[in-house]
Amino acid sequence: MSGATATGPRLGSRRRARRDEEGFDKPRFLRVYSWLVYLYLFVPIAVVVLFSFNSVKSLQSFRGFSLQWYRDFLSDETLRESLFVSLSIAAITMVIATVIGTALAIGLVRARTRWSPAANILMLVPLVTPEIVAGISALLLFSQLGIQLSFWTIVIAHITFSISYVTVVVRGRLASMGDEVEQAAMDLGATRLQAVRLVLVPGLWPAIVAAGLLTFALSFDDFVLSFFTTGEDVQPLPVRIWSAIRFGVSPTINAIGTLMMVVSLTAIVAAVLLPRLFGRRESGIKVLTGQEGG
Repeated sequence: MSGATATGPRLGSRRRARRDEEGFDKPRFLRVYSWLVYLYLFVPIAVVVLFSFNSVKSLQSFRGFSLQWYRDFLSDETLRESLFVSLSIAAITMVIATVIGTALAIGLVRARTRWSPAANILMLVPLVTPEIVAGISALLLFSQLGIQLSFWTIVIAHITFSISYVTVVVRGRLASMGDEVEQAAMDLGATRLQAVRLVLVPGLWPAIVAAGLLTFALSFDDFVLSFFTTGEDVQPLPVRIWSAIRFGVSPTINAIGTLMMVVSLTAIVAAVLLPRLFGRRESGIKVLTGQEGG
């Protein structure tokens, strides 16, 4: 009995010590703070989504669920054309920026010269440049060259802005890969180009796909570059929303915003899941953040 009595207090003291350690390592106020931040970030988005299903034309009171505003959006030919233009711009930007950004990443990592550090830093400049500066710069460039603003000026501006994102993602993956397999391929008779095409690119494929889908999402909902480089052609959907919102926010605008968010989230989710679907062991999230090893 005395042993059991002694064991009980010791177990209780150990449990209290464990709780005290967990409380010290994970203060409760941090959990509360984290939830408050999440609420601050996502409640406005949830309100937009909720009122896009409102059965009445009101942004203050919710009377019931309805798909009326989505039907209004899909029945508006102008808005449908803007949606198609945004999807086309994003698709073209994704393909071209991914090809150029991947080639740039390979060159920055594999080309070892005294200029390599400066080139790596220079590649980051577009990422830290305010987007409004990039938009004004593109507008001035097209004006100086006498190029009329159109669908293709938007595409060029988006590609220029997106290349750095692709390069960062692919370079992070490439930097974690050694060049032993490429060297072995060349020892077996492959040329440098064949080693890149048959060995290096397949190894980079998860990062390339993830970077391309991320670029698609960024281009699809971009407003600033589109606003400064759009011409008399059909406006992209973000610019069309801005034009309409100046006359007041309607549930139709909420429906458009919700659909745009769904498209962007679908691209991001695909970027995370596709490496797994391709049979790769890499985590899509780690591929995007450059944390996955070779």
